[in-house]
Amino acid sequence: MERMQLLKEIGEVSFMVNDLTLYLDTHPTDTEALTMFSDTMNRRKQLLKTYAEQFEPLTMDCVCPEANNQTESYTKYPKQKHFTWSDGPLPWEGGI
Repeated sequence: MERMQLLKEIGEVSFMVNDLTLYLDTHPTDTEALTMFSDTMNRRKQLLKTYAEQFEPLTMDCVCPEANNQTESYTKYPKQKHFTWSDGPLPWEGGI
């Protein structure tokens, strides 16, 4: 998946997670919403993992020196095991 397309999908799924969280704050026993929340969270985790593997981690939960940035794009340390949190252009550097 292309970098920007993947970021867009992560943003959309994250928005859904936030909306479902707000809804579940006031409807904690809604089984349909609970199922949707679980499914959406699983999708978000998978997208974040895929993004981290291909580019750089977006959250600290995704930092994995052994598996991140397999494409070796956006790194100052190609072919070296390193703390991958610093990979990739930051949002203020045009990373979005």
